Amino acid sequence: MKRSVLSTALGLALAAGLAVLPATVASAATPGPAVQGYTPSTYAGSAAEAADNQAFFHAVMASAKAKQAANPWLQTVTVTYDTASAPSFTSQISQAAQIWNSSVSNVRLQASSGTGDFSYYEGNDSRGSYASTDGHGHGYVFLDYQQNQQYSSLRVTAHVLGLPDNYSGPCSELMSGGGPGPSCTNPYPDSNERGQVDSLWSNGVESVN
Repeated sequence: MKRSVLSTALGLALAAGLAVLPATVASAATPGPAVQGYTPSTYAGSAAEAADNQAFFHAVMASAKAKQAANPWLQTVTVTYDTASAPSFTSQISQAAQIWNSSVSNVRLQASSGTGDFSYYEGNDSRGSYASTDGHGHGYVFLDYQQNQQYSSLRVTAHVLGLPDNYSGPCSELMSGGGPGPSCTNPYPDSNERGQVDSLWSNGVESVN
């Protein structure tokens, strides 16, 4: 996930979400420099960014497994999210959740009135937007102000549910992120991405340790 442009697998995350802003996110409250452009064809994402995305997704999956164990009759995993610390993006996050809920069947995103399975935060960070964990099994998504002025906020917040980034992909591919440039505003996953998410959430719950 490219943090300095359109990153964010807003990758998604669950049983006891973050109660306080993790120290790594709290440090992002100070203004960072303007988001810089990059050449999509030469950027493939760093190993650290990929690790953060994986850690975030596994935090979500571990919580999902706990939910399934407590409610074995559930056919669809419900992932709750908390937007209290990202009030500027509440509308876009809600729309992104609606898009995924109408696109896949094995996982459902739902806003929480309290602490969610994962939390959104907003602020300024020179790294851009990103998903990560607090190191204690919980996930969070950070939304950078400057990046969201340059790129479609709906496309940024719709970057979710564990798929890897593919910066060389077309605008029709949601996980191509910032690759197609700021003019790309498509917030919808393509058929291949929808199938991958349904497969992840159908089979992944049983495989998370």
